[in-house]
Amino acid sequence: MSDTRKPRLVGINHVALEVGDIDAALAWYAQIFEFTLRGRNERSAFLDMGDQFINFAKVDGIRDDTVERRHIGFVVDDRSSVKARAVAAGATLVEGPFLDFLDPWGNRIEVVEYANIQFTKAPNVLRGMGLSLDKNDSARKELAEKGMSPE
Repeated sequence: MSDTRKPRLVGINHVALEVGDIDAALAWYAQIFEFTLRGRNERSAFLDMGDQFINFAKVDGIRDDTVERRHIGFVVDDRSSVKARAVAAGATLVEGPFLDFLDPWGNRIEVVEYANIQFTKAPNVLRGMGLSLDKNDSARKELAEKGMSPE
């Protein structure tokens, strides 16, 4: 290829999580998180997260030998009740410094709070989601060091 400019990664449109049953996955995740269902069919469901979404993809014979390697980080507005909700839903907590748990299909979910990380929703997206969120000093410093200060 003679092109000198490679396409630059700018974000994630969606992530697909493998589940064994769409209805069961929707019911299980609804015990922990509030979400809006964008759409669904027999083999998929799509959960809106503002300008992004999660896709639950029905697969047969889910392999659990990759559980420790694969995970996704969910960003929430307030994670104070997530651990208790996950436990009540039957999640398997993963030992370590973060709030990680396994869903019934072996997907490892790490939950982080919006205020604590660099990931930033545009103001118009936050408004559309009915949220008013801010970053803590550490996250603001990380963003400023990259020239991405929200101020």
